[in-house]
Amino acid sequence: MNSAEDTNKKTYYVSVQAGTIMNNIGDASFEFEIIATPDDIERLSEMFEATMEADHDAFWRAHNPAISYHHDDENDTYDEGLQMIYSTLHELGTPETKHFIEEMHVLPQP
Repeated sequence: MNSAEDTNKKTYYVSVQAGTIMNNIGDASFEFEIIATPDDIERLSEMFEATMEADHDAFWRAHNPAISYHHDDENDTYDEGLQMIYSTLHELGTPETKHFIEEMHVLPQP
């Protein structure tokens, strides 16, 4: 990362539950604090959008009891999306955010 990208970094507050990224700490409740560039935020926003779409698809799939969970591409896509989000939050997170995510055991295991 070059120094120009470093100067574009700002603190953001993220709620995975709500799928939101906020500029100000008082805007709404949040779970994670990150330091990111506008490009990082765009990438994270796209991940949230894709994961919400997968969640919507999984909701409709859930109404078909003939398909078992372990053969459910929609749920797999949702789970993979959440792992990508948590990995990105860990990458961009403050030390407290990184520690909290590590304690959650949601990161992919090597």
